[in-house]
Amino acid sequence: MNLIDTSKRTVGVNFTPAGEASVILWAPLLKNVAINVVGKEKLPLQQQEYGYWELTTNQIQPGDRYKFVLDGENEFPDPASLAQPEGVHGNSEAIDITNFTWTDAQWNNIPLADYILYELHTGTFTPDGTFASLAEKLDYLKDLGVNAIEIMPVAQFPGSRNWGYDGVFPYAVQHSYGGARGLQQLVNICHQKGIAVVLDVVYNHMGPEGNYLGTYGHYFTDKYNTPWGNAINFDDAWCDGVREFFVQNVLMWFRDFHVDALRLDAVHAIKDFSAVHILREIKLHVNQLTKETGRTHHLIVELDLNDPKFINPLEEQGFGMDAQWIDEFHHALRVSATGEQTGYYSDFTGISHLAKTYQDAYVYDGQYSPHRFKKFGLKAENNPGQQFIVFSQNHDQVGNRMLGERTSQLVSFEMQKLMAGAVLVSPYVPMLFMGEEYGESNPFLYFVSHTDTDLVEAVRKGRKAEFAAFHALGEAPDPQSEDTYNRSKLQWNLIPEGQHQVLFRYYQALISLRKTHPALRQLNRQQLDVVSNEATNTLLLHRWHENQHVLCLMNFSNTTQTITLPTYAESWQKLFDSADLQWSGPIGSPNTITSGISISLQPESLVIYSTTQPTIS
Repeated sequence: MNLIDTSKRTVGVNFTPAGEASVILWAPLLKNVAINVVGKEKLPLQQQEYGYWELTTNQIQPGDRYKFVLDGENEFPDPASLAQPEGVHGNSEAIDITNFTWTDAQWNNIPLADYILYELHTGTFTPDGTFASLAEKLDYLKDLGVNAIEIMPVAQFPGSRNWGYDGVFPYAVQHSYGGARGLQQLVNICHQKGIAVVLDVVYNHMGPEGNYLGTYGHYFTDKYNTPWGNAINFDDAWCDGVREFFVQNVLMWFRDFHVDALRLDAVHAIKDFSAVHILREIKLHVNQLTKETGRTHHLIVELDLNDPKFINPLEEQGFGMDAQWIDEFHHALRVSATGEQTGYYSDFTGISHLAKTYQDAYVYDGQYSPHRFKKFGLKAENNPGQQFIVFSQNHDQVGNRMLGERTSQLVSFEMQKLMAGAVLVSPYVPMLFMGEEYGESNPFLYFVSHTDTDLVEAVRKGRKAEFAAFHALGEAPDPQSEDTYNRSKLQWNLIPEGQHQVLFRYYQALISLRKTHPALRQLNRQQLDVVSNEATNTLLLHRWHENQHVLCLMNFSNTTQTITLPTYAESWQKLFDSADLQWSGPIGSPNTITSGISISLQPESLVIYSTTQPTIS
């Protein structure tokens, strides 16, 4: 496999240092191609090898708007467009993406093991729903203790309201958010404040409206199906141009936008039986970019396969992804907290599976899965803790509920605190979902703003059919309605009030504790013991680093429970207690405890003890 040029973008319209426009289009289906710049003459492109068309000209300037003319007839936007100010059906805009003054030369990425992630949706995070207004909230996030934000997809989608997974221009930054310049400015400010930026990207499908890729070339294949239609062509005839298109996209985010990490959506839906899997090829190119620039970049995947091959190193014939989301931790935690066992939750027994995921990351690593009707998963024995990202909620787990209820609307205040603690004491990278840190009460609903009326109706019908069994709860909110979108926005006015303010301070304190206590900060999965009790719904997590040890005692039941302490050390000092009065709890546990005794845990509570008396070498 030959590495492509990692130093610059070589698809679409780009500008040379001399000010000329370099136009490169992959369109193997076409007989002739021209570029029609608004207010100027059409300019023909010259056919090259392997389906590429090229043009170098001084007749195109930054800010010009254009479309490609295909076979002398129809005009379509540029598949590698950097800006779609007129929407997904309108003209593309030429941008000199390298013409930005960065001030982050001293910045280098935070080690993945130190990330405190915060997932957010640009449109609903602030009233204005823009990158600029997001930047104004960075001090708030820094005060919370967050050092990395994960932004849901920003690739141009139809209209101004969408989760982002209906994007159809992978290179164009959503215009209503602030476009390419707005994103560059946001990343620059984040780095000034010591915050890493993770961007969610979608390489397993394209959205339905404004998707013109198939007009240009063999971007899709009917060899495979995905939940969203034909798969992207990573291994069928003419796949080379498709693979380069997406590899270049990865490199652009890192090189031209200084993004620190990408979260690749649902990579289990990427179908590729090539000798070199597309994820492995992406990793090889990112490694080359890092070698050239000295900047470290992370690749994080959403994966529903429990297959460590995806996160194993290249030298072990893995795909080399740096980390993955662990939905199974969420599911085990949710069942422990709520008892809900419908749908995919039916695979999880609660507290015993939560204990297993603390120990093994994957709950299913070879056992029979009743929900899947088959044995599922492999053990991830040699993968360090920083390769797994855990959470008590995220956009999917909230937004895929019919009414979009956040955890704050499903469990008690005490249980919210316990679930937060369960995530933040884990030997994995923690992620919060926007608003959870103060108990946001607004839902996070599914919303779109398609312009195709038939598509809008199909989405409405699909949403209603999906939740037909839940008719007793009422109708699924209309995804197309602007009200559905507005109801999903954060209510910043809640933060100083009552329990919202208490919960915010609680998250602050827990995050600070994780950062400053070595036994919690070091993500060594080997230095960990965990014991669960299904009868009492309690769990004891013991973690240590060198001579420092912590005991994390959790009671997921709604009654006081007694737990017997192990004999790791003679005495333990209390570090943190969710039942303490300062967190509006009922009553705190003793400040000092002795090993081997029994301790009463308040309902739905977490208490953390520490010792520096080593008994384990």
